Amino acid sequence: MKFRYTILYVDDVPATLDFYTRAFGLEPGFLHESNAYGELATGNTRLAFSSRDLMTQLGKTPGRPDPNGPVFEIALETDDVAAAVDRAQAAGATIIQAPRAEPWGQTTAYVTDPNGYLVELCSPVGG
Repeated sequence: MKFRYTILYVDDVPATLDFYTRAFGLEPGFLHESNAYGELATGNTRLAFSSRDLMTQLGKTPGRPDPNGPVFEIALETDDVAAAVDRAQAAGATIIQAPRAEPWGQTTAYVTDPNGYLVELCSPVGG
C-alpha cells in the first residue's frame, strides 16, 4: 500500500487551488474539466480537493471544517515561518496562531484557508 492522496471537500475547487498557489507557493497539478476535482503538485502524495456537490452526488454528506475544533491539520514546512504567514495572510488566510518558538526547537504558526481548514506552517524539527 501507498499513501497517495489527501482529499479535502470544498465549495470551489479552482478558487481553492488558486489560494494554495498564491498563499503557499504550491503548484496546481491537475484540474478536471468539470472543476469538481483538482490536485496540487506536492510530490508522491497529493493534496487534492473535491467539490462538496460532487461528493453529494456520490451519496456522501461532507462535513465542514471547524478551526476551533479541528480533527486534523495540513502541515507545510518552511525555513521562514514568519514570511510564510505573511504570504498566506496576503492571499486571504486567517491567522490562528502567530509564529512562535516551540520547546522542541521548531517554529510553528497556524492559519486557516478560506474553507476553514487548519494549516500549520512550521520550520523543520530541530531547525
